[in-house]
Amino acid sequence: MARFSRKALAFGAATLALGGCMTAGDAKIPSSATPITPAEAKQGAEYHPQLLAEFGGAMSGTHAAYVEQVGKNIAVQSGLGNARESFTVSLLNSPVNNAFAIPGGYIYTTRQLVTLMNSEAELAAVLGHEVGHVAARHSQRRQQAATKNTLLGIGGAILSGLLLGDSGLGQTLSRGFLQGSQLLTLRFSRKQELEADGLGIEYLGRAGYDRRAMGTVLASLAAQNALDARLSGQNASVPEWASTHPDPASRVQNALARAGTAPAASASVSNRETFLTRIDGLRYGDDPAQGVIEGSTFIHPVLRLAFTAPAGFYMVNGTRAVSIQGQAGKAQMTTAAYNGNLESYVRAAFTAAGGQNANLAPQTIERTTINGLPAAIGTARVNNGNSQVDLVVVAYEFARDSAFHFITIAPAGRAGTFNAMYQSMRRISAAEAGAVVPRKLQVVTVARGDTVASLARRMAYDSAQEERFRVLNALSGTATVTPGQKVKLVVRGV
Repeated sequence: MARFSRKALAFGAATLALGGCMTAGDAKIPSSATPITPAEAKQGAEYHPQLLAEFGGAMSGTHAAYVEQVGKNIAVQSGLGNARESFTVSLLNSPVNNAFAIPGGYIYTTRQLVTLMNSEAELAAVLGHEVGHVAARHSQRRQQAATKNTLLGIGGAILSGLLLGDSGLGQTLSRGFLQGSQLLTLRFSRKQELEADGLGIEYLGRAGYDRRAMGTVLASLAAQNALDARLSGQNASVPEWASTHPDPASRVQNALARAGTAPAASASVSNRETFLTRIDGLRYGDDPAQGVIEGSTFIHPVLRLAFTAPAGFYMVNGTRAVSIQGQAGKAQMTTAAYNGNLESYVRAAFTAAGGQNANLAPQTIERTTINGLPAAIGTARVNNGNSQVDLVVVAYEFARDSAFHFITIAPAGRAGTFNAMYQSMRRISAAEAGAVVPRKLQVVTVARGDTVASLARRMAYDSAQEERFRVLNALSGTATVTPGQKVKLVVRGV
């Protein structure tokens, strides 16, 4: 969780990702494609800097240059623009698996999603999918539907951490807390996803890539979603990428079948070796500048704070907030403007949480001290359809002009689920902050005698090392490695 901007974006972004170093050549511009309009270019230029801020900012350097090169080369296959300069491709400093595009030729992928890929063709497939959303104007259609149904657009009410609008808590709980940046986009329909898959596959073929890469990268995404869900104890909870790209697992066979209809698909380019060499050293997981999640503890070495989630809950670190979810309730930790009055701060948090229901207010506010921090606890019992829930805001003063707070929802009478978390919020020392070392991707060549098990033991995790290694490298449960093969590891280091 970094410091965040309050300015909200007013449109829906098309989402998934792509890249490559193939040249556009003399590919035909599809007759069905409508080029980028001046209005779309203006809209994209207006919202581009805001969207960068929502997803941790644009990265620079060799990794970003490579993604940009691949992205521009695949984007020109769409006919949206007739030159590579028509597109802006950004590698985002975000630890969630996501990618998207907005009108005007702006295409994005997070670094985390890139680390999950295993070839340049997969990078091109992901960004090609996003370009497909833009070519089909899916974003504009979603925006129209969102306006009709008064749903959230990008950035809507996320800083508050919770939206309790006219439809009440039932709607809020049904869609869950806004989990930072990964829920900044609205869900596409299955028809739109399949259409974007198909367009992305066509762009792959025109660029000379293996068209099956769309299916293989979707398979990796499905495997990562399943692993994340299992490790965090999720049941019906929505993983990051799946929140805007529903059910990748169900689309794998469709994508592979469609790709298989192309002549000589197996002879097309994947550029696996080049890709792995070019992404070596890419940061993996949380950036310490935005705070890191280690097991059940969140620690922010810049803001100098830490807390621990309740047992059985999992956390997602976003640019605006850290969300904490479990079967017994939901919570977020975030910040807001602070004038030195904790009670006013708590009341403002309730008002922000109420959305259009500006009358939402705490029924009680208690002042206390937690681990040396001045604190205030506001509580309210709120009707939620035929039942009631407890809404709690716990705010902490870290400086005269700086405060942070939890906002939680739990079934009536079960607010105590989060008591240990409230009590765990604390300042951290300079030494503890300095001990936070990020993870990064390391590409290694399999040596004689190496096995999946021995390589997995080098992964910078205390649990599920082999499972993580297999998903990262798209290795099935029975697949082995061979000497000379390049594989990815996650290690500690800057």
